[in-house]
Amino acid sequence: MHLPVMNATWSWRSVSIRVALACVAALAAVPATAQQLALPSRGGASLSEFLDRGQALETERRWSEAVATYEDALRQFPGDPAVKQRFDCARQHFDVARRYADRSFRAALERLSPSATLDLYAEVLLKIHAHYVDTPRWNELVEAGARSFAVALSEPVFLEANLPSASPEDLNALLADLERLLAARFVQNRFEAREAVQAAAALAQRRAGVGENAVVMEFLSGAVNTLDPHSTYLTPDQLTEVYSQIEGNFVGLGVELKAQDGALLILRVIPRSPASRGGLREGDRIVAIDGRETRDLSADRAANLLQGEPGSVADITIERPGASPQRLLIRRERVEVPGVDQAAIRDRSRGIAYLKLGCFQKSTCRDVEDALWKLHREGMRSLVIDLRGNPGGLLVAAVEVADLFLDRGVIVSTHGRNAYEDFTYTAREPGTWGVPLVVLIDQDSASAAEIFAGAIRDQQRGTIVGRRSFGKGSVQGIFPLGVGGAGLRLTTAKFFSPSGKPYSGLGVEPHVVVRQTARPIGESVRVPGEDPMLAAALQVASQLVAQRPGP
Repeated sequence: MHLPVMNATWSWRSVSIRVALACVAALAAVPATAQQLALPSRGGASLSEFLDRGQALETERRWSEAVATYEDALRQFPGDPAVKQRFDCARQHFDVARRYADRSFRAALERLSPSATLDLYAEVLLKIHAHYVDTPRWNELVEAGARSFAVALSEPVFLEANLPSASPEDLNALLADLERLLAARFVQNRFEAREAVQAAAALAQRRAGVGENAVVMEFLSGAVNTLDPHSTYLTPDQLTEVYSQIEGNFVGLGVELKAQDGALLILRVIPRSPASRGGLREGDRIVAIDGRETRDLSADRAANLLQGEPGSVADITIERPGASPQRLLIRRERVEVPGVDQAAIRDRSRGIAYLKLGCFQKSTCRDVEDALWKLHREGMRSLVIDLRGNPGGLLVAAVEVADLFLDRGVIVSTHGRNAYEDFTYTAREPGTWGVPLVVLIDQDSASAAEIFAGAIRDQQRGTIVGRRSFGKGSVQGIFPLGVGGAGLRLTTAKFFSPSGKPYSGLGVEPHVVVRQTARPIGESVRVPGEDPMLAAALQVASQLVAQRPGP
């Protein structure tokens, strides 16, 4: 059994191990018919500015920020080979650092026997063989694992854990031996892949004293990550976190974070969370945790310090524009993530209602229905649904919410390598709301959010306002693994709009495009009080009310 989910994040090219070594060394258009409005954005940066910014972050080993910078560059300059190479390189380093900052991953390395770790690798290959959306190229997966191992040998956290006294000469000799070993093999199936990785692990242990588990896990992680930007190996803690996101509850402060300039930028404060009650706001920057400055920590290490048991206290220092640094003590609690972030009448004279959805989880459809009845009782005559920044979630949740507004026709179709991944989801008439609809999207609206917006657009059910969406057009399954308590997020299908168009790389194009002007690279939080996108959506909603016949 696996659970189909959809989440936004980062195709990879398969290249020789020499490219991985080069990666380590490198560290020394809008339709004429659309309406347009203007507001500030990150857009407008040149390619050289993105590359310079990314290189500076790489030099400081701020991998998560480098990945985000190159991801933004790829949106503006899709397919650029220089950006793609730097993105791939930065993500490999980020993945290694993230794994070794994960306590559950390091515990598994110590607990599992070498044979059990190889069994885990074989189980992952079996899942790829049985469920992955495309036919796997086994030799490329082994090569990707070798690249991941080569990158790991340049990461201090990996060396400290596995090779604390190795010299650069020892590492170069090990990589040369490994390259010769793999060059003598051409892997044609998953069984030969297991044999090749077993031989590589034995070589690394014999040649340099690297634990076989550490080697196998780099080959495993590298193989999965090279499949596509959304497939990944999940450590036990990460698997637990994914399930918490699906269920809509977790223990913590209740914030969504992004690493930025040596701090943790708060992108979202979950309503009614400890963070909300403690005074944290969108746009605040966490600069210290428990007395340790975040600029001296990796992004993952800093984020891990915010985690803890229910009832424990997080001691944080924040910076806020125009104010002195402020120290806050916030108690960690179980946070229930609402299916609806906001539901209110924004213009009572015209009956314009507003609904903000932060994600699509199990409770979203029920919460949206409850909110719709509340707004109906308060005089709703038109509705703006805000999906900006919504990264997606459960496919079925997006279908259920779309079905609330569509009385017939296709909502979305999925197609995979296996016939059981092919499915067409259609709307049903009972319970359909006929209120005039405006859907607000931006470049961070992804996956399940795009399914909803795309269905509304193709079925001519409402007006889409904002910016073109992210363009993530694939479905991932969450597969728990039998060894080590870990899991696998694996792309199993691609999804298509009601008109049959793919979403991948294209996204949903608004009817009313809110054009953006330049904003510095990395700046993504809106200035408080300034929301021209919402103003445009409310204007469209007002026009829809005026055009509608009276009662």
